Amino acid sequence: MSTQTKTSPTSRARAWCTAALVLGLGATGCSKSYIPNTDVEDTSENRKIIKFCEEYRHAVEDKDVAKLVSMAHARYFEDGGNTKTEDDIDFAGLKDYLTTTFGKTQAIRYEIRYRKVTPAENSHVYIDYTYAASYRLPGVKSEEWRHTVADNRLELVREDEGFKIVAGM
Repeated sequence: MSTQTKTSPTSRARAWCTAALVLGLGATGCSKSYIPNTDVEDTSENRKIIKFCEEYRHAVEDKDVAKLVSMAHARYFEDGGNTKTEDDIDFAGLKDYLTTTFGKTQAIRYEIRYRKVTPAENSHVYIDYTYAASYRLPGVKSEEWRHTVADNRLELVREDEGFKIVAGM
């Protein structure tokens, strides 16, 4: 007489379903969670960084020049992404741009989708993001709106308990 127990096809199907469910739950238990509306892993440090970047975004929308200047590091430098030196901008040039050209903008809508936060050497942090900007400029037409969608990178440096922007505005 055989000691094997026969299992029905229904019992085997239940066993497979149970195994798949256990494996599936185990896999999701190890997955990363992300800060809402970003592609950035949800950690306390990343939340601090994104919070700072959101303060920057709101300062842009509010045209808060004093806030933007206070967020920039004294060693701010932007090379314009090319070899031409005439479009390079340092901290003094940034202040000048914010108080003149930027100040003429009449309305701004600035949305950001944060893609990646990368810690770097010397207390620097890179934030890669995609932005959608809509802004109204004075001109011949009273309602001259411009729209831009592009990728950008903010470069921050840790300072005291917070951050300063050293490039990317």
